[in-house]
Amino acid sequence: MNVNGRTTPVSVGTDAGLLAPTWAGTPAAAEVTDEAWLQAMLDVEVALARAQFAVGLTPAPAVEAIVAEARADRLDLVALAHAARAAANPVVALVPALTEVVAARDPAAAEYVHRGSTSQDILDSAAMLIARRVLTLIAADLERTASALAGLADAHRHTVLAGRTLAQHAVPTTLGLKAAGWLQLVTDALTRVRAVASALPAQLGGAAGTLAAYREYAALDGGESRAGEGGVELLAPFAEALGLAEPTLPWHTVRTPIAELGAVLQLVTGALGKFALDVQTLSRTEIGEVSEPAAAGRGGSSAMPQKRNPALATLIVSAARQVPAYDLVLAQCLLAEDERPAGAWHAEWQPLREALRLAGGAAHTAVELAEGLTVHPDRMLANLQLTGGAIVTERLAVVLAPVLGKGSAKKLLSAASAEASETGRPLAEVLFGHPELSSRFTTPQLAELLDPARYTGAADALVDRALRAYRDMARDNGEA
Repeated sequence: MNVNGRTTPVSVGTDAGLLAPTWAGTPAAAEVTDEAWLQAMLDVEVALARAQFAVGLTPAPAVEAIVAEARADRLDLVALAHAARAAANPVVALVPALTEVVAARDPAAAEYVHRGSTSQDILDSAAMLIARRVLTLIAADLERTASALAGLADAHRHTVLAGRTLAQHAVPTTLGLKAAGWLQLVTDALTRVRAVASALPAQLGGAAGTLAAYREYAALDGGESRAGEGGVELLAPFAEALGLAEPTLPWHTVRTPIAELGAVLQLVTGALGKFALDVQTLSRTEIGEVSEPAAAGRGGSSAMPQKRNPALATLIVSAARQVPAYDLVLAQCLLAEDERPAGAWHAEWQPLREALRLAGGAAHTAVELAEGLTVHPDRMLANLQLTGGAIVTERLAVVLAPVLGKGSAKKLLSAASAEASETGRPLAEVLFGHPELSSRFTTPQLAELLDPARYTGAADALVDRALRAYRDMARDNGEA
């Protein structure tokens, strides 16, 4: 910053998540800090040295020196961040800084730092390391959430509540079936997270994706006969050193891995967001069918002492509304021109970090919400009675259609429901006053037809199907 002709340093604060309570303090947040990204890039430099050693191109003492000095605490992170502006990426500043500390330990080892590599090799591979770590955390949290939702579905397979469509009572359903839907979403997300995490590829291509410099260094060290060992043969040991998948090709401008990451993170937050949004709705004061687990200070208001807001669900919904915007940026970066795009690659970094920590925070929060959700069956029963039995008129329409005709049955029931609503009389009483019904049904028969608990269709069988699919998935993945 220029003040009165003098340059003064810009103060640097801490991104601790003050405005991002969804991820603040969660395990995923710790995996995507600036320090974590710096260490991941250093880990990639180490992996490169080890891979080149594996094919006989880097001496062991050089690898040892690079390993010893490739620590984030050996470098000035803030200085690197500021220096990154000059070249528009942090690796250009990182390489000379790492080379300097390696040279201080072993001057001969310095020439093997970043040998043959390009910035995108390092940063893309570091991004895959970071993503794998966060996806591992997300998968573990989704496993716990799924287990809790499976328990909820099983325990409440016969707990009846009003099904709602377009914000109005529709027909009865069960909390077990609703929870089974949440479970299906979470297991779908978990399956996809595992698939993406297992396929995250290392990045190695050199300046324009030809591996030319790696081959040239191999030829320089061992003659033309060994040139190949610095090219394609380097991909496998490099990926192995990182614990990532071996790429078929360098993917500098083939951004499928990044686009898939964005898509799966959106799927995670969307799946959890549906669960959380339902919890928000069902916990409204006038509905009160579920409530979040209580904890000191949770859900409080700065102005209204009586409030107990659905804070956990709110954090999850917040993430679900943000991640699609970041995913959109990542998807647009598939349009990467030439062999290195000017701006598209650079545009990925921060959106990817935000999407990772939001999804990680949402998954961590969902565990507590699912495991501690409190159910209020008495409120569900009371709400079912709000329409005086109208919630099961679909059943009556089906029963009466063969007798009165489909159109006449619907017309009769619509008129009766309107009369019951206007007069406050029970629907059963209004219906029994119609000769077409009183001549065909006794009062107990009509009451049975209007009982919401007797009109939940195949809910029980559908819950069984969802639980069977969940247990099959868990067994296939070795979960308890």
